[in-house]
Amino acid sequence: MTVVSNDPSLWPIINLLRQTSYANVASLAVVVYDLVLTSGQEFELVWRQRWSFMTFLYLGANYTGIPYIVATMLQELPSVSSSDTVCLVYYYLENCIDVVVNAMLSVIVIIRLYVMYQRSRKMLVFLVIIFLTVQIACVVLGVIQARHTLADEDIFSGMHMCSYYIHSQNPSLIEITWILGTVWEILALCLAVWISAKHSRELQRTSTGWAVADCLTILIKSHVFYFASFVCVSCLQLSYFSPTLDSTSVGSEIYSGLLQFVTVVQSFVLGPRLILGVREYHAKLVADSDDGIGMTSIVFQERIYITTGGGV
Repeated sequence: MTVVSNDPSLWPIINLLRQTSYANVASLAVVVYDLVLTSGQEFELVWRQRWSFMTFLYLGANYTGIPYIVATMLQELPSVSSSDTVCLVYYYLENCIDVVVNAMLSVIVIIRLYVMYQRSRKMLVFLVIIFLTVQIACVVLGVIQARHTLADEDIFSGMHMCSYYIHSQNPSLIEITWILGTVWEILALCLAVWISAKHSRELQRTSTGWAVADCLTILIKSHVFYFASFVCVSCLQLSYFSPTLDSTSVGSEIYSGLLQFVTVVQSFVLGPRLILGVREYHAKLVADSDDGIGMTSIVFQERIYITTGGGV
């Protein structure tokens, strides 16, 4: 049901809408800028290489950012009129993209850890079980939340916006999904740091030790940046759920915009770089090799070779 009002007391909500719109525009600018900035690398390291499962994961995570931001912007664009049904479609689209992209990024992390653990089946099974448990729980909780979510189009002082109301006895369901996601990321980071430290100590005494240490540094560096951004988003999101936060204050407006911006950067900028960074490092190794075309491998242990080419 469309709500129309010219009540001056609603101006704080309108200001919040404007601040969020600015954050959406900034997020879109960052995503487009990153796409342009990495287009050359992407052409050489993705499009011209043999396609693999990781290629599809990269493209999915890299190019869903714009539809995600557009769906968010359309919900809050003051000049665009939307029915209640259309608002609900925007809500579902935004959340579905969020779930799918987070799942793809988690799969990328699993493959990286699988490689770092010398393609250990036990580690792969362990990671897959944890991943499926977290993802299924998050999807179920998200569906329950969505079933209790109603959408209305509000028109305040001539400005259109989509408003959502949750009719549920458990308003903390989304908080649980963020907590589960944070636990998963902490586990992945701990596993990556532990195996990297272990192999670095073992290989520093070998002739290839420093080269392997450099590659492990690349893997850890990209993962730490991604993990730090995820923790930042999680902390902001969980704090945003606090009942003590005044949603109409200036601080809340800035907070909401910052949360939107950091979320986009974490998912659609740093996420795809988990793949692009490794492929770039591998390309440099190939370019620096004696014949210029040989495939350089990471040696984690004696007689065990793990490549970091197109598969990662």
